[in-house]
Amino acid sequence: MQVTIIAIGKVKERFLQEGIAEYAKRLRPYAKLQVIELADERRPASASVANETAAMEKEGERICAALPAGSFTVALDRAGASWSSETLAGAFRDREISGQSHVTFVIGGDLGLSPAVLSRSDVRVSLSKMTFTHPMVRLILLEQVYRAFRILRNEPYHK
Repeated sequence: MQVTIIAIGKVKERFLQEGIAEYAKRLRPYAKLQVIELADERRPASASVANETAAMEKEGERICAALPAGSFTVALDRAGASWSSETLAGAFRDREISGQSHVTFVIGGDLGLSPAVLSRSDVRVSLSKMTFTHPMVRLILLEQVYRAFRILRNEPYHK
């Protein structure tokens, strides 16, 4: 299984970098992981709605250009469906059964994902009703992907 994460912005906090590296290492027996970091669009702190929309659209263009062809694409979106860890595991199982062995997760910037990215996605998923920083979302997502593979293999961890 190939898992790609496309994310806007860099992870600057060392503790998050270490956690991300740890889960990337744990995932190696289950999946090939690729993380694609794309630059966030610079804008003034007091940007107008029009400037923010333009910035989100430019980030969306970069994301769409980076989407792997033929991959099942999951947009992380606060308005998306709420999945359990078991549901995520089931999505991986369904991909494996169907022969579609590439899953891509998309994490937008602080403005969210553009309509273009959302329309290119196969499903929208919300990690929580709570708000997390985008670097934290990477760590949480990787932990959940690891947990999903452990569930699929009936290995201890997820209880």
